[in-house]
Amino acid sequence: MRGYKRIRAVFCWVFVLVLCTLSGCGRAAFDNSQAESSTSILEADPESLDDITMEGLVSEVLGQMTLEQKIGQLFIVSTDSLDFNAETEMTDQMKQNIKKYQPGGVIFFSFNFTNDEDIKQNRKNLKKFIRKMQKASTVPMFMSVDEEGGTVSRVANSESFGTTKFPTMSEVGSTGDSANAYNVGATIGREISELGFNLDFAPVADISTNADNTEIGSRSFGRDAQLVSDMVSEEVKGLQQNGVSATLKHFPGQGDSGDDTHKGFVNLDVTIDRLRDVEFTPFKAGIAAGADVVMMSHVAVRNITQNEVPASLSSLMVTDILREELQFDNIIIIDAMNMKIITKFYDAGEAAVMAIEAGNDMILMPDDFVSAYDAVYEAVQDGTLTERQIDQAVSRILTVKIRRGILPLSSPLLEEIVQ
Repeated sequence: MRGYKRIRAVFCWVFVLVLCTLSGCGRAAFDNSQAESSTSILEADPESLDDITMEGLVSEVLGQMTLEQKIGQLFIVSTDSLDFNAETEMTDQMKQNIKKYQPGGVIFFSFNFTNDEDIKQNRKNLKKFIRKMQKASTVPMFMSVDEEGGTVSRVANSESFGTTKFPTMSEVGSTGDSANAYNVGATIGREISELGFNLDFAPVADISTNADNTEIGSRSFGRDAQLVSDMVSEEVKGLQQNGVSATLKHFPGQGDSGDDTHKGFVNLDVTIDRLRDVEFTPFKAGIAAGADVVMMSHVAVRNITQNEVPASLSSLMVTDILREELQFDNIIIIDAMNMKIITKFYDAGEAAVMAIEAGNDMILMPDDFVSAYDAVYEAVQDGTLTERQIDQAVSRILTVKIRRGILPLSSPLLEEIVQ
């Protein structure tokens, strides 16, 4: 099977080369040098690659990966899942676990940052930490952080890295000028990219329609659907134009809920028509702006699913609505799996399998990473999950990593197809 994929990948690329050659022949007398340079994929902008070329590149990488490596790509973990005693520097245990499990990414929190008086030294320490982790991984990882601006700003609120500290997004939204949201995204993107981050769990696409909602509150741009949509769209552009993948959160929108999913069960008491008319609007805008990731919320939507299963574990919400109705083709990631709304009702392995069954591509911070990893592997072995499901998820992950330059075209993983 792997041999077939590699042959298919090479065929796709050869096909593209033939097209390039044929199109070049028609204008050779006018610009022969341009025709020659058009065949060099190494000189291409990854974001501009056509679908056929991208499919060939992804198939080439996928064909070199074992099932175990592919399953690892489904997870973004915190550093304490790799070494419980490691916070601000690489350890041998962390290196061993990265090599063994090949996680798709790592998420950073404030405790991962040194806070010396010397800002330059803090930045140097963090970049070195990230660089060593990346070096240990066969497939470059998402280095992620919650950097929304306002209260949820892991880097800026550490105050020892010299990055811009923004007000709450409700204050940005109150200006009514979406250019300010673009500036937030562009500034955060540029500054955290310089530190080694390539994925931001922002912007918040929730609409603040419930004054009692303390989980979202001022993290939202506001209570008007069109205003929030405009702000979200511009922040996505600002982040991604500066090399950082943006994440729309928390689908299907939990701004109207009154409780906190970090603490326990939450139901969003709305109809599907209400979601389509209100909550979905900023997500549609963010998707149209090209967002790389959408994060699923753990709120239940009983009126729609007819049960108390969180939206994040519901195939109706993940696959039927987000993937198919809203036509989102990039990465769907489930919100942190160590939250009480998950751990109170499911063990780590069960929740991980349910997440992939529902259609999520990535699992963020399982309560027990090794148990979750093993459960997904066993589910493929016993037929609960298929390797095709895993391949589809990993293909989307690899596509974003290539487009964003995280997995460079010069990577040894791609040398057979680009040379």
